[in-house]
Amino acid sequence: MRILKALVTLPIAFLLVACQTTPMNPITTVERVDLQRFMGDWYVIANIPTFIERDAYNAVESYRLTDEGTVATTFTFRQGGFDGERKVYTPTGFVLDRDSNAVWGMQFIWPIKADFRIVYVDARYTQTIIGRNQRDYVWIMARTPSIPEADYQSLLRFLANEGYDINHIQRVPQRWPEPVGQTQDG
Repeated sequence: MRILKALVTLPIAFLLVACQTTPMNPITTVERVDLQRFMGDWYVIANIPTFIERDAYNAVESYRLTDEGTVATTFTFRQGGFDGERKVYTPTGFVLDRDSNAVWGMQFIWPIKADFRIVYVDARYTQTIIGRNQRDYVWIMARTPSIPEADYQSLLRFLANEGYDINHIQRVPQRWPEPVGQTQDG
């Protein structure tokens, strides 16, 4: 019984420590996030994936502000390929810094709220980067399934300047049907 208890307690303790440990210098967040503009769908362009995101295709994170002031989040992707099993996760975001709206706690499992910081968002709210103080995970996201290569390289430089090892960042495969009436030729 003691061994079983240890096997159950050890992973939980590890998870708590991993979520709480931070480096000496906090990551820089944006000055202010307009929550209404930030809500909606964001395609995951690249990331340092968590264990649930490994081998994810067509990953999309969707945010909706609730009447209670939390952020209802839906994270969907296909596991292992574009036609792989569809996975859906629904964590809740809690805005922890109401002055900037840039620091959230993202809760997948009660009572743990993982560090979630908006470190970049462009003026049009079409590209964003979500980072963490630990620099262990990161998400480059956009309102479209792809971004220009120059933008991607610029975002990687930004992350390197924030202390991320960009060698760990990997692109998330995105392939979606073209909207009706559009072709590759324009």
